Amino acid sequence: MLKGLLGKKIGMTQIFDEEGVAIPVTIIEAGPCYVTQVLTPEVNGYVAVQLGFDEVKPKRLTNGEMGHLKKNNLPPLRFLREFSVKEPGVKQGDQVSVELFAKGERVDVIGTSKGKGFAGAVKRYHFLGGPKTHGQSDRNRAPGSRSSTTTPGRVYKGSRGPGHMGNERVTAQNLKVVLVDQERNLLGVRGAVPGPKNGLVIIREARKQ
Repeated sequence: MLKGLLGKKIGMTQIFDEEGVAIPVTIIEAGPCYVTQVLTPEVNGYVAVQLGFDEVKPKRLTNGEMGHLKKNNLPPLRFLREFSVKEPGVKQGDQVSVELFAKGERVDVIGTSKGKGFAGAVKRYHFLGGPKTHGQSDRNRAPGSRSSTTTPGRVYKGSRGPGHMGNERVTAQNLKVVLVDQERNLLGVRGAVPGPKNGLVIIREARKQ
């Protein structure tokens, strides 16, 4: 059964429980989403459900994207994403909303983290930098030398160092659903969600309950 939605991160707020404790909450505009395709083992080799979200003007899409959506008389949709399922439980052209989730359930939220450009090792990996005394004036935030004249005499692939920071796919796992507003298609999850405001997020049932 499909247990996933596409949404847009609105921002953070706080709500209070019965005991007056403040709970940090991220509000997500989740759906409504359209079932744009149901993939089957006979045709595609695996089982999945493709959802579409965020209506846009037709000129924002290519002719191929428009033709794909017109098969089921669907509006122009900006985002298309697949959800792996054992049994779809939905048909092409169906509409799904926040009714899929209930308060108290656990979800994983996937987003693209904020891009921060090229960053040094101190900011990117919390390196300590060099000493600030004994004549050093220009190497405070440098990672230091490595590998020269020693075994292996080179830098291993994947070593931590300066480079592009952010703009990566990040999954916030096991977040608790604390708010479901069916009228306004809003979903509130406890804690932070990756990405900027109005960024696309994928909400699915938590894999690690």
